[in-house]
Amino acid sequence: MPHEFSSHDLDPLILDLLEWIAREPRSYADVLDAWRTSCPRLTVWEDCIDRGFATRMHVAGHGSVVQVTAAGLSFLQRHDRVMPKTPALITATSPVAS
Repeated sequence: MPHEFSSHDLDPLILDLLEWIAREPRSYADVLDAWRTSCPRLTVWEDCIDRGFATRMHVAGHGSVVQVTAAGLSFLQRHDRVMPKTPALITATSPVAS
């Protein structure tokens, strides 16, 4: 019988994704290009968004940008992940539906 992934099985991958996003502002296109998967059971991006760990915002001059939320930063800290001294944040002009 194939292994069914639970959302907690994805925690290491979600942590990797959040760490990568937190290093510098990432465009939505870059995030999907780097983190897409053809496996329907491996929903790292979707789980990250569903848990409120990252958000996609429209930023004037930058287009659609993905940023780590306060909940995402807390998740990283709880798992002893190295964070930049100042997380990469830019000012959004409006949220974008994920």
